Amino acid sequence: MRSIQHPGPSLGRIESAPAGLQAFSALLSPGRSLLDAVQAAFDAQGATSGVARLRGGVFDPWPYVMPALSRSPAHAVYFSERFEARSPIRLQEATITYGRRGGQPWLHAHVDWLDADGQPHCGHVLPTEALLVDGTAQLDGWALSGAGFAVQPDEETNFSLFRPVAMSTASAAVGDEAPALAVRVQPNLDLCEALESICRAQGWRSAVVRGGVGSTVGVVFDDGRVVEPFVTETLICHGEIGPGTNGELEARIDVMLVDHLGGRHQGRLARGRNAVLVTFELVLERAD
Repeated sequence: MRSIQHPGPSLGRIESAPAGLQAFSALLSPGRSLLDAVQAAFDAQGATSGVARLRGGVFDPWPYVMPALSRSPAHAVYFSERFEARSPIRLQEATITYGRRGGQPWLHAHVDWLDADGQPHCGHVLPTEALLVDGTAQLDGWALSGAGFAVQPDEETNFSLFRPVAMSTASAAVGDEAPALAVRVQPNLDLCEALESICRAQGWRSAVVRGGVGSTVGVVFDDGRVVEPFVTETLICHGEIGPGTNGELEARIDVMLVDHLGGRHQGRLARGRNAVLVTFELVLERAD
């Protein structure tokens, strides 16, 4: 399994916080930025953090960045310059982490979309500048209580990243039997094995991934395909953990990603072959 050396000390661990989870659906209101539209949907649930999947919706403009090699020793990898898509674009699928940055609403979203010429693209949208212009964007959200995601400095990567934090002001009581966990997987851990280990530690026989925004050190798919370019932006299309053919817990994680050379890829992750590059944030919902 490939790995990455970041500028700070490596801890190689999983961060998590127990949480209550409430599913909801909403059509996002047009005429707003992506951030404002998602905030309104979570506000309507009385929630300050959660994860979501978004499908549909026309946006114009659509600014974004791509994964890129680092231009300085301050970071192992970085982002590209700002791009403007040929818009209006039609959003195909996105995963979103929604929480707080400096006490204010913020989100992290990796998105698959079709540009104005019908060409497919994938990348990291700039949520305050992307403008929703129609009413067809369907959000399936999962609001967190008892925990949430907050942007905090990360010593290893030298980025500020969403990390799970306890929320003492939550209206719902949570404990050892909480139905969900807010999770961040740190660099150089295999994503599938990390999620399996969480379920084992919790005594869960099965779980479902909600949300899922992050990056991997290239990709090895379970059908043998290999993505050699090692800087990616990745979103989880579907994820579940449950007993495999031998009865042991097995993660089945289907992803979409773009690499730093512009290649767009989709498939199921090979277990034990895909290290997290910078971060992977998601929610695990107990399913047994």
